[in-house]
Amino acid sequence: MVSGNLFHCRKNSWPPEEYITKTTLQLLDFDSATPPEQAWRRRLNSHANILKEFSVTFMEAIKMIRLGIRIWSYVREEASHGRKAPIDPFTRESCKPSASQGVPLGGMGSGSISRGFRGEFRQWQILPGLCEASPVMANQFSIFISRDGGNKSYASVLAPGQHEGLGSQRKADDEGISSWGWNLSGQHSTYHALFPRAWTIYDGEPDPELKVSCRQISPFIPHNYRESSFPAAVFVYTLVNTGKERAKVSLLFTWANSIGGVSRSGGHVNEPFIAEDGVSGVLLHHKTAKGNPPVTFAIAACETQNVSVSVLPCFGLSEGSNITAKGMWHKMVQDGQFDRENLSAGRSMPSSPGETLCAAVSATTWVEPHGKTTVAFSLAWTSPKVKFSKGSTFRRRYTKFYGTSERAAVNLAHDALTNYKRWEEEIEKWQSPVLNDEKLPEWYKFTLFNELYFLVAGGTIWIDTPSSSHLRKDRYKVAELENTDVEVKEAKVNSKQGVVVEQTTAFANGTAANGEQNYTDEEQSTDDSQEDDCGVPLSNRSSSQSLSMMDGRYDDDDNDVGRFLYLEGVEYIMWCTYDVHFYASFALLELFPKIELNIQREFAQAVLCEDGRRVKFLAEGNSGIRKVRGAVPHDLGTHDPWSEMNAYNIHDTSKWKDLNPKFVLQVYRDFAATGDMSFGVDVWPAVRTAMEYMDQFDRDGDGLIENDGFPDQTYDTWTVHGVSAYCGCLWLAALQAAAAMAHQLGDRDFAETCKRKYLKAKPAFEAKLWNGSYFNYDSGSSSNSKSIQADQLAGQWYTASSGLPSLFDEPKIKSALRKIYDFNVMKIKGGRMGAVNGMHPNGKVDETCMQSREIWTGVTYGLAATMILAGMEEEAFTTAEGIFIAGWSEEGYGYWFQTPEGWTLDGHYRSLIYMRPLAIWGMQYALNRPKAILEAPKINFMDRIHLSPVHGGFPHNETGVRKVANKAKCYGTSVFHCAC
Repeated sequence: MVSGNLFHCRKNSWPPEEYITKTTLQLLDFDSATPPEQAWRRRLNSHANILKEFSVTFMEAIKMIRLGIRIWSYVREEASHGRKAPIDPFTRESCKPSASQGVPLGGMGSGSISRGFRGEFRQWQILPGLCEASPVMANQFSIFISRDGGNKSYASVLAPGQHEGLGSQRKADDEGISSWGWNLSGQHSTYHALFPRAWTIYDGEPDPELKVSCRQISPFIPHNYRESSFPAAVFVYTLVNTGKERAKVSLLFTWANSIGGVSRSGGHVNEPFIAEDGVSGVLLHHKTAKGNPPVTFAIAACETQNVSVSVLPCFGLSEGSNITAKGMWHKMVQDGQFDRENLSAGRSMPSSPGETLCAAVSATTWVEPHGKTTVAFSLAWTSPKVKFSKGSTFRRRYTKFYGTSERAAVNLAHDALTNYKRWEEEIEKWQSPVLNDEKLPEWYKFTLFNELYFLVAGGTIWIDTPSSSHLRKDRYKVAELENTDVEVKEAKVNSKQGVVVEQTTAFANGTAANGEQNYTDEEQSTDDSQEDDCGVPLSNRSSSQSLSMMDGRYDDDDNDVGRFLYLEGVEYIMWCTYDVHFYASFALLELFPKIELNIQREFAQAVLCEDGRRVKFLAEGNSGIRKVRGAVPHDLGTHDPWSEMNAYNIHDTSKWKDLNPKFVLQVYRDFAATGDMSFGVDVWPAVRTAMEYMDQFDRDGDGLIENDGFPDQTYDTWTVHGVSAYCGCLWLAALQAAAAMAHQLGDRDFAETCKRKYLKAKPAFEAKLWNGSYFNYDSGSSSNSKSIQADQLAGQWYTASSGLPSLFDEPKIKSALRKIYDFNVMKIKGGRMGAVNGMHPNGKVDETCMQSREIWTGVTYGLAATMILAGMEEEAFTTAEGIFIAGWSEEGYGYWFQTPEGWTLDGHYRSLIYMRPLAIWGMQYALNRPKAILEAPKINFMDRIHLSPVHGGFPHNETGVRKVANKAKCYGTSVFHCAC
């Protein structure tokens, strides 16, 4: 835990008084309108500099030229099929990335829209795997103010007029949005972010006598598996009149019928609606191109005794429109509202190709002198079906509660407006313990929460298909667990087609029911609507395309939380990339543990499967099969997730040395933290198989796995020879974890085998790599073999996180961490950038490859977590603060709400909006480990495993739970919400 006086000298990093006057803070201090003291802040007139992408050196380019040619050919081949390659370094977005991001909107997995700190709606990810970065500038909030006597009036868009998104559109005679009043300078307006909420305070802009607070709220609520899936957000305006005259204030919400970019398809329709409880607004039905599912937006406001709502269902951005953007603006300036009969106008005519239909909702209120008023708007969108490019279609999670009708947007918009106060209460209850902890530095508090933006904006998909957590229902009965064998036979491969055609599984009750789903493209139950256990509709695939999984009938109850996907990054379009999930998964385990356990179950099923389809690996130009039985897949796929895994094809990841140990470590950490015995039973056959698979890489019989002279790890351009600090340490930790889990599940033979291997491998690892102060990068003889790798203790991180005995003596652990801190951290701009991946012992950065010279944000957070667990709290927070300074602070490079995989020493980024920085939640986990983990060292399962005189490698005569002595239930010390 953090010592009480560690940060006593640090002042608040971001005191709100430096951004908002104390008087304004006091005036807005009601109804949550004032931003919290711990929030990330920006002035609206801050310059949003263009970000700089990394570039390879000349020598790196020479080494990678063949790979580059193969990737180029692969990208073109995918494009010829109408698909986007998962990794495409050649295509650049038309909108250059800039330092303008803010808190994204909505819950998880239903498509996302980000909102920049200056108010622009951008970074559209409604369709799976596709991201449109450009802002849609017609989507705005505006304000119109007039006062009794008619002496003062103001009309302005509530966004700075100097916005680069307007470009050259601002013309005096334009009928479009440039004719609007872009009068806000932003000098006295500020943005405050604490995900999932954000506040924009207009301190006397545009009216010096009116204080305005706009509060943005989204339903991201930990352990709430219902509302956290809702595609909706609320904008609550708090108005304070400091003048002596009554003010008439009209707030305007405009929205374009677009999912980002220029709409060329046509056929879009708008229509007004009236819902219950005074909620009314406009539906915008968007007909997507290329056969993608349609999208419907709803913009709405809530009419109260003091607030009247009116709508304009349709206006255009060009001169030929019936009502133009200029005409709409003039109407609001003149009247402050629209005609009431618009609410019964009915559907508009469908738009022509290239035409953009827009809609507007106005809320008008009177604010008395020194009075206060609240006005609330909501935004919701529905895209009930997720369609992947190879044809598979699923229903999104929110449809479980709202159905698939396009009218669901009305109900979502209504419910958001009627429930947002409860959402806020739950969010505040979750965040308060961290925000009120005076022992923690201010920057850490809001960065911890703001890094969670990725779970919304990271291309997440949450579908209603029941997850594999229900495979155990009616199979693993408590009474049947004892003395039960679980047998998983090897998949049979059709040599002609190269695809698994059979998977035989003997379950505890000796039977396996057929899985059945009720989803079709027609959204109704038919005979063709069955899906296999990969979750893919059988009607969309031939048998040669299927990847067999375990069979089982799903049950629909409160523990069914669906299936969840999130991208490695918006530039690396692969779902649930597992070597990166190793770092990011702490966030899901802490906040949505049922989702985390389901992801682990799905990878466990994948371990036991094989996909014999041939794939060309681009690094060497050779080929192999897509998925090898026993190997943990790199990812769950791109164009047909769950069915066509391993979209990554740079290297053959079945030969990677970190994936299988990472699987075992994550499974055991989750098993130990949740105490979910049923989860352990579900995944144990895969854990055994994953460990046995790695036996082939111990080529000298010393118990250690060896790397094979290519980048066979998450650092996939950084070559490794022989035993490596990174993979070797992960392997030692996995042996411990597998032994402890086997012991708890009653598989004592395997527990003994793992312990015996561990006792043999540990001294060999230290003899080959320990140099007296740290572990060498690898045991080879290359120029970087003695490099100091920042991530060399990744296995120890998980060992300590799981309550297992330390892998090494405490002096060795602290010596290695001190070496990393002194060299990889402090020698890089005095610790103000994070930890560089590789550093030579002479104090020079390891420039062997682009990754060795990069600073990886998530690795730095993971390193900091390891330091906390080792009792080095001050070094930990100094290390992690470098990421904050370079990425999030005003003096940094502008990577807020788009934290990249990494940056170079000159601040050039690689891969924006990346999964791994969620590892900051590994720090929080280290600070507040579950009770079950804290008590685990007293148990020390390794000491309880007694060795018999058996010799040799892993036994291959059984692959299941030999004898489960414990019944399938949660440990009494669990603090998580378990799925059992």
